[in-house]
Amino acid sequence: MGREVMAVMSVLFLILFLSFSSCEVSFADTTTSSLHKQNLSTPLNPLSPRASLIRYWNKHISNSLPKPLFLLSKASPLSAIDSAILTKLATQNSLSLHLDSFCSLANLFCFFDTKQILRNHDQDSNFALYSNKRFTNYGGSRLSGVDSFKNYSNGLNSVADSFLRYSRESTGHSETFTNYGNDGNVANATFGNYGSAATGGSGTFKNYDNRVNVPGLRFTTYASDGNDHKLSFSSYSDETNVGAQGFNSYGKKGNGVPSEFISYGRDSNGIESKFTGYGELGNAANDSFTGYGNSGNNPHNNFKSYGSGANSAIDRFSRYRNGANVGQDSFQSYAKDSNSGKVSFANYGKSFNPGNDSFIDYGKGSKGVTTIGFKSYSLDRSFMVYKDKGVTFAGYSNTSSMPSDNGVSVKKRWVEPGKFFRESMLKQGNVMVMPDIRDKMPERSFLPRSVVSKLPFSTTKMAELKDLFHASDNSTMTRVLINALAECERVPSHGETKRCVGSVEDMIDFAVSVLGHNVTVRTTENVKGSKKRVMIGSVEGINGGQVTKSVSCHQSLYPYLLYYCHSVPRVRVYEADIVDVESKEKINVGVAICHLDTSAWGPEHGAFAALGSSPGKIEVCHWIFENDMTWTIADRG
Repeated sequence: MGREVMAVMSVLFLILFLSFSSCEVSFADTTTSSLHKQNLSTPLNPLSPRASLIRYWNKHISNSLPKPLFLLSKASPLSAIDSAILTKLATQNSLSLHLDSFCSLANLFCFFDTKQILRNHDQDSNFALYSNKRFTNYGGSRLSGVDSFKNYSNGLNSVADSFLRYSRESTGHSETFTNYGNDGNVANATFGNYGSAATGGSGTFKNYDNRVNVPGLRFTTYASDGNDHKLSFSSYSDETNVGAQGFNSYGKKGNGVPSEFISYGRDSNGIESKFTGYGELGNAANDSFTGYGNSGNNPHNNFKSYGSGANSAIDRFSRYRNGANVGQDSFQSYAKDSNSGKVSFANYGKSFNPGNDSFIDYGKGSKGVTTIGFKSYSLDRSFMVYKDKGVTFAGYSNTSSMPSDNGVSVKKRWVEPGKFFRESMLKQGNVMVMPDIRDKMPERSFLPRSVVSKLPFSTTKMAELKDLFHASDNSTMTRVLINALAECERVPSHGETKRCVGSVEDMIDFAVSVLGHNVTVRTTENVKGSKKRVMIGSVEGINGGQVTKSVSCHQSLYPYLLYYCHSVPRVRVYEADIVDVESKEKINVGVAICHLDTSAWGPEHGAFAALGSSPGKIEVCHWIFENDMTWTIADRG
């Protein structure tokens, strides 16, 4: 009876509160509302979202096992009052008018894009272990000198750097970016009028934005009107996830501006690059793309008006998009109206699965001896209105280069040590490398179901989402929204059941729908041992070490905490003590999942590169990383 009375009182309280609330809302103080900073043992207001979650857990989970504190800590920190106000605002579609308060109170991450700050600098600089700065008019009109950016913005969340009018009108000024923005999350850099009208000197980008999740890079009028200002991109955006790079009017009207892209976008997932007006009207430009987009997953590259109207330009595409999965390239008005240019495509697009490339007005109207060569070029290419003189096709494949070994190719590429391993490694006394299991996503909390259920969440409602989060066109926030929704709306693979969840209640519902009510959830205890050699201590097989099924949930980048959850059939799940190799002390408890059926995995999967096998021939195991989790049937009630 006591619980029924409390429930009735709760409903009456909310009705009265919402009845008297006006549009001029006033939120509680953020310091008192931020429960995510408080100890979980703090007594809860029975009307708070967290208290409601605990009641939901007790109702839908049938066992009496201890509740997972790591999951409860992600619940909404909103107070009962703030939750009621935000629920009403969400119902009225007016949360966008209170975005700052909404994001602060609910512990969201809403501001991926930052404003510019104007500064002038005129001396040599060395930036080591530096981050998140705006460089405006930096190195402008400089005579010689070197600026060095080393280990800049590495390992940060939401890196936002801006280089406006950097080295503009300089002479012999060199810039070096080494290990720039690596291992970050949402790197967002803007290079506007970079090297414009510069004479001599060079710009070097080495190991730039590698292993970054959703890099957003914009090069606008980069080296425009430049004179022999060499630009080199080495290991640029390798192993990134999604991402978009824009090169707008890059090298436009440049004189002898050589550009090198070496290992650009290699092993990346869905990276998109746009080269608009690149080298347009340039004189004797020399551009080289080597190992560009190799082994990537569905890379998209767009070259629009690239080299159009140029004089004696030389472009080389060597091993471009080799071993990539599908992919799409567009060359529109490439080398159009150019004079005596030379374009070479060697080993272009030798992909696992046929891609879709389009060449429109390619070389049209060019003069002189414009040589365009395609060597070892593969299937599914469309040439519309290309120059029919001076174009050679050597070794053109009628079919894409398909993998050997019964359709399987094991690519010899770098995979982080310890990221994948065999089940036999999970034995006491074995020493192995643990990968970097640290969570690189920004800290966020779930929303209460009462709020998240009223927010738009569909690509068909992108306009509403952009309005809610104040996302402008082509902004990093817009890409974050699009990427998350695309993954959530992706058609499930064979045998997969999946759902994206923005509240703990939704996650519970999905796990219960797959596994039943007697479930539990696990994650690796901490990040100790990460990127080090560790020893395996005692090992416990979940569900008696038998073949079972699980629900794994992985974070997605989104303003509020969003998880991509999917059913994983035919697995074995283990808990293993992680022991320091030297002291022999237990430092962690790792959760590992072993996928027994890998027959549906792509041959380009990193697991096969790391372990030296192919789909369906071996099992593949990996650790559950920080803040990811896996649900299984509980071993006891």
